[in-house]
Amino acid sequence: MKTAVIVFPGSNCDRDIAVALESVTGSKPHMVWHGDSELPEGLGLIALPGGFSYGDYLRCGAIAARSPVVQAVIAAANRGTPVIGICNGFQILTETGLLPGALMRNAGLDFVCRDVPLTVENSQSIFTNAYTAGETLSIPVAHHDGNYFADAGTLDRLEGEGRVAFRYGENINGSARNIAGVMNAAGNVLGMMPHPERKIEAAHGGDDGRRLFEGLLAAVA
Repeated sequence: MKTAVIVFPGSNCDRDIAVALESVTGSKPHMVWHGDSELPEGLGLIALPGGFSYGDYLRCGAIAARSPVVQAVIAAANRGTPVIGICNGFQILTETGLLPGALMRNAGLDFVCRDVPLTVENSQSIFTNAYTAGETLSIPVAHHDGNYFADAGTLDRLEGEGRVAFRYGENINGSARNIAGVMNAAGNVLGMMPHPERKIEAAHGGDDGRRLFEGLLAAVA
């Protein structure tokens, strides 16, 4: 599978996701600079990594969402190309409108960085098919603005349409209904706060994150 990682000024998890994708797919991903206007042809996955794009100035992900390459990402997503945004990437996806809601400052106003339990809510998507519904995973988080917010009607719609991919097993940031990951209506865009790319092998303390990429590879293939 041919993949691409979008790199912004301030990205600090771009190499993490690149290592994970190469480990699973056997091919190095294309590292695409934020100022580029086009994406490589034939991509099976586009990844927006964690970090602090543009220093989180103005609002997390707000400036990155208007960079040249993101317009190409939006077009690709609308054509059905799988897109995953992790942490800051999730924030960017909400800022583009590809996903509903917003990511706000953690309820305790603290930066949270540790392994957390995640519950798999939907195991029928291209991103979650390697998991079992109701399964509990252990995935690390590292965020200060990870409090997912949306109005009650939007939350009801996300839950009713099976678009909640993951929930936290504990309330770590005040996130609405403990939501840790959501998908778009078409199911090809996933935003999540925890970092699956940091749990891809035993040396990382487990491979719960690796299965997300393996399942996606199988689904796309």
